[in-house]
Amino acid sequence: MLRREFLTASVLSVAGVAAAGQPAAIAPTPSPVKGRLKQSVCRWCYGGMPLDALCANAAAMGIVSVELLGPDEWAVAKKHGLTCAVATNVKSNPIPKGFNRVEHHDAIVKDLEERLPIVKEAGIPQQIVFSGNRAGMSDEDGLKNCAAGLARVMPTAERLGVTIIMELLNSKVDHKDYMCDRTRWGADLVQRVGSPRFKLLYDIYHMQIMEGDVIRTIRDHADAIGHYHTAGVPGRHEIDGTQELNYRAICEAIVEKGFTGYLGQEFIPTRDPMTSLREAVVVCDV
Repeated sequence: MLRREFLTASVLSVAGVAAAGQPAAIAPTPSPVKGRLKQSVCRWCYGGMPLDALCANAAAMGIVSVELLGPDEWAVAKKHGLTCAVATNVKSNPIPKGFNRVEHHDAIVKDLEERLPIVKEAGIPQQIVFSGNRAGMSDEDGLKNCAAGLARVMPTAERLGVTIIMELLNSKVDHKDYMCDRTRWGADLVQRVGSPRFKLLYDIYHMQIMEGDVIRTIRDHADAIGHYHTAGVPGRHEIDGTQELNYRAICEAIVEKGFTGYLGQEFIPTRDPMTSLREAVVVCDV
């Protein structure tokens, strides 16, 4: 399953250029010279490319993970010496339907209790979850409900050593009405859950849209963050000079806080996908 509800025809077309037939891996790019930040790439951004080809290209660039894969895809990454830094969401927990509503808890908890042991067995460190949309609910009620639902799965996550991460998404452009759309709200939830196995997925693209002040926010809330995602603002495309964020400075700030997890490249390429990905790897090698 793709991470998003849909991929536009234009995205498939761009990725498909690189995916005609079974593309061979690009000429290897030297592994990151510094490598202080473990880099990953999100599968859904390259929906037109066979996973095997994406993994081969990623490994050649020094990327160590292809993420947001389902259980039937994990072996492909492993074949190329890669991990999957984050397992894709369970079926009962799509982006709009999450932990903020008590009536969803039984189904999500059941699916996670089944998923987490196989995540552990596969050596995958993290499982993604979503808050769900507000639909008129107050943020305080959402916090209470999310904390109560997550409390039901944290014993299993702690026992297995798998970290559950809730993604921060913007509710302004891409995910209207999504509740976990501010870092402060997410950090409050981390505090209420009170487990070392619950963290935030800080999506830099989404939080630049919602609140800006990215580097200060990362420094202030580093302890609550377990994973990062990239993409250019505006447009969610390459993290190059066409967009407003200084990703090199952002990555420096992440490393300076002692972060040892993964940073996932999650932009939608507008030109040759593997060239853009290789360039992003270099930008983030701080």
